[in-house]
Amino acid sequence: MTTESVALPLRLSADRARIDAELDALFAHRDMPAERLEAAMRHAVTGGKRLRPVLVYGAGRALGASDDDLDVAALAVELIHAYSLVHDDLPAMDDDDLRRGRPTVHRAFDEATAILAGDALQALAFELLADAARPRLAAMIRTLAQAAGRDGMVAGQALDIDAVGEASDVETLATVHRYKTGALIRAAVRLGALTAVDESDPRMAALDAYAAAIGLAFQIHDDVLDVTGDTFTLGKTSGADAAHDKPTYPALLGLDGARARARELLDEALAALAPLGEAGVPLAELAKYMIERDY
Repeated sequence: MTTESVALPLRLSADRARIDAELDALFAHRDMPAERLEAAMRHAVTGGKRLRPVLVYGAGRALGASDDDLDVAALAVELIHAYSLVHDDLPAMDDDDLRRGRPTVHRAFDEATAILAGDALQALAFELLADAARPRLAAMIRTLAQAAGRDGMVAGQALDIDAVGEASDVETLATVHRYKTGALIRAAVRLGALTAVDESDPRMAALDAYAAAIGLAFQIHDDVLDVTGDTFTLGKTSGADAAHDKPTYPALLGLDGARARARELLDEALAALAPLGEAGVPLAELAKYMIERDY
């Protein structure tokens, strides 16, 4: 076991604690014009793996950014992710009852409140990012907006809905995943990098290739866990993809084939980090974790 492998759990724990503290501060000690909405937003951001903000920190550190400078981008990404989960769980979408081991927002509150909570979380992400006066702010806002909207997650959700009950192939499924899941993972890495360097920095291309590969690998592993995991460990209903008649990598390639494809993508991600040298080692360890996790 390498030193980095030993350090990874500690680093993950520290980064998760950091973003949790940022979220706590965001919802503490403020006048609330709509208390029920505020409670639903707080419910939506509670728990989770925090992998997207962790990627912000990892990419930014690899290029020399400080944690203090990375906090806002990490927080904005997590708020966008939380909003997407709230809306993804709605009856009109996946109609899920459980998320992060707790009732989904529309079950804990009601459907209208869940929609509004998601809307407010999305707006809050951009408010925080816009308030952070820093170089490359326009590029950072554009990065997050593209990942969240019609060229990113929303497009992916639309494609995902269209795919339900339809015959699919690996290439088509990869396209869905790259938009629905991969877009925000790529944005997380890019936002971390933009905190430190300009878009023209050659290391940006290396990090984008890394993020594209690991974003798809992450979703493939999620597909595998939906088959092999249990509801308690996952914190969400296992077997939901099959119940909703969604195309998945295990359904198309089998479990072994899906795992093999995730491993191929991991190799691509690790190769992409070569230009970063030793600075890329923590990101490499994080990539391995993302396709070996059990939840």
